[in-house]
Amino acid sequence: MNLFTSISVLASLIFFHEAGHFLAARLQGIRVSGFSIGFGPSLIKKELKGVTYSIRALPLGGFVSFPDDDKESNISSDDPDLLSNRPISQRLLVISAGVIANLLIAWLVLCIQATFIGLPPQPNPGVLIIDVQQQQAAALSGLNPGDQILSVEGIKLGTGQEAVETLVRQVQQSPEKTISIERSTNGSKQLINLKPSEYLGKGKIGAQLQPNVDGKTRAAESLNEVFQYTNSKFSTLLVKTIQGYKSLFTNFGSTSKQLSGPVKIVELGAQLSDQGVSGVILFAALISINLAVLNSLPFPLLDGGQFTILMIEGLRGKPIPEKVQLWFMQSGFILLVGLSILLVIRDTSQLEIFQQLSK
Repeated sequence: MNLFTSISVLASLIFFHEAGHFLAARLQGIRVSGFSIGFGPSLIKKELKGVTYSIRALPLGGFVSFPDDDKESNISSDDPDLLSNRPISQRLLVISAGVIANLLIAWLVLCIQATFIGLPPQPNPGVLIIDVQQQQAAALSGLNPGDQILSVEGIKLGTGQEAVETLVRQVQQSPEKTISIERSTNGSKQLINLKPSEYLGKGKIGAQLQPNVDGKTRAAESLNEVFQYTNSKFSTLLVKTIQGYKSLFTNFGSTSKQLSGPVKIVELGAQLSDQGVSGVILFAALISINLAVLNSLPFPLLDGGQFTILMIEGLRGKPIPEKVQLWFMQSGFILLVGLSILLVIRDTSQLEIFQQLSK
């Protein structure tokens, strides 16, 4: 059930992203020819009022298509309602609308949580393990998702984000050194040894951490408190996501190991679903913000890549040559599909069932 919930959330967020592009175009009177979830051959296809809606075989994203891209279209190339014939400002709005939609959805689900489900309580002492990477220090020491780390080297970690930062600081200061931590698993406490590996002079353990908060919530005292919580949580998730992508460029060797494909994302969603509705909402907000930031990057096939092309066109005063745009998009497609396949293979091989079969 948790797996189904995770997949449903991911599919819904992709749908809202593409719906943003679609609505931004239609509301401006721009012609749209297709709305697709996924890539590859169509599994389900329906044409309605000149637009072909489809669900495709590879659930790695989606796209909105325009008559401009269809060489067999019977619409005149000088039709004022074609996307390519609209002012750059309108085209930029269409391209940006997917990112805007994902950011709006993330803010809304956090606001809905605060309004109807309640606010999270004050965090409990310690740090919660959300995920561990196979063959990394955390996994080798026996740490598992759901474990709580209460102290390190006999020092209590405290609560909240400060506890996470204390643990991270101790780990980073201890590359290739054995440190003692107190772990709590289902209420059972145990001292275990942890030996952070070394990367660029700092220690790392290969674990995803968060403040130790249980699933109990409390009602918001006012509408102002709802908005304060929503804005604070949204800002925190957005900033941390941007920092994560930034480190992918500034510290690629270490950060690239933390890249997650569809399989790992679904697995993370299933784990957060164990925490109930609040966990599902956190997963939806986190993935929606990730989709927004990822699509903002100036890479081929991503919204940021198309945004960059339009900005260059605006500066040049004329479009970039079609051959250059085609090469840019084709190279991006090959890179995106290749990376997705590699991540799917890697993440699938690390699933618990496959780890057990390999023993």
